Amino acid sequence: MRHFPTALPEPEITPLRGGPALRWGVLAPGRIAGGFVWALHQHTDQRVHAVASRDLARARDFAATYGVPRAYGAYEQLVADPGVDIVYVASPHSEHKRQALLAIAAGKHVLVEKPLALNATEAREIASAARAAGVFAMEAMWSRFFPQTLLIDQLLRDGVLGDIRLVTADFGVRFDFDPEGRIFNPALGGGALLDIGVYAIWFAHFVLGAPTRVLATGGLAQTGVDGQTALVLSTDTGAQALLHTTLFADTPIEAAVSGTLARLQVDPRFMSPGGFTLRSHTSEARLRWTDPSALRGSEALAYQASAVAQHIADGLTESPLHPLDHTIAVLETIDAARRQVGYAP
Repeated sequence: MRHFPTALPEPEITPLRGGPALRWGVLAPGRIAGGFVWALHQHTDQRVHAVASRDLARARDFAATYGVPRAYGAYEQLVADPGVDIVYVASPHSEHKRQALLAIAAGKHVLVEKPLALNATEAREIASAARAAGVFAMEAMWSRFFPQTLLIDQLLRDGVLGDIRLVTADFGVRFDFDPEGRIFNPALGGGALLDIGVYAIWFAHFVLGAPTRVLATGGLAQTGVDGQTALVLSTDTGAQALLHTTLFADTPIEAAVSGTLARLQVDPRFMSPGGFTLRSHTSEARLRWTDPSALRGSEALAYQASAVAQHIADGLTESPLHPLDHTIAVLETIDAARRQVGYAP
């Protein structure tokens, strides 16, 4: 398609109900895990069977709050539970590799919160282990499974925007400084690029593919982690991505894709469910799309969980929408950016 559409197609989402259902186990209860479990139980047929923490009392409190039948005081107990089909890893970044490998060694499928690991080397270890074990493994990039993202993907494949020349995305949040918390603590995988910048970098990879050149400039936080980074990603086609992330200020959290025929502007907080506007460069035509569902915020984790269940039912060990090689490529970009701004974990 090389003309501006008169209407937008319907995104082909995986139904939230009526399809295959998995029995989930959750490692490391916390705010993110709570949002995930609530979304699953509220909006899908997926069910969380067990939760594990190094603190049994914490696991029991979480289980009581979210209606989870079993609570364990050791991660090893959960991955050994025959009633668990898939393990969701929601721990701090520094624990992702260890817990993912623990689940894989027990023969469990895994969904690991972003970033999949601290760096591309660790991500390759997870990918190799999962492929050798024949289990499903994926980074929990929830944004990839939103209706808006599926629709954007279709528009890109149809050539509606023409030749893509520029992708822009930013993600900045002003965090209160806590040297012991996961945001600023290098021992926990702190830093802007891994925690929030990963969304902007993923979006650029999603649209353009992996870059052939990464240029980054920025500064470090008091603890030595990357605090603020601006990136230029270049590709063989000549297209570029201009990206920014910071822990020191709130930014618009917007994303856009500019092509030779049209421009697509994603609503603020582009990594959350919402909508976008498509504008023609050759006429006054514009189209507006807004997610018609009632799912907002962490409720939209339901899309990802249902898609994973369908992938596994289809016999897949990786998601065709967000395969492990894509995750590794994003982490390679982050590794390069962190080196250039002077953060060497």
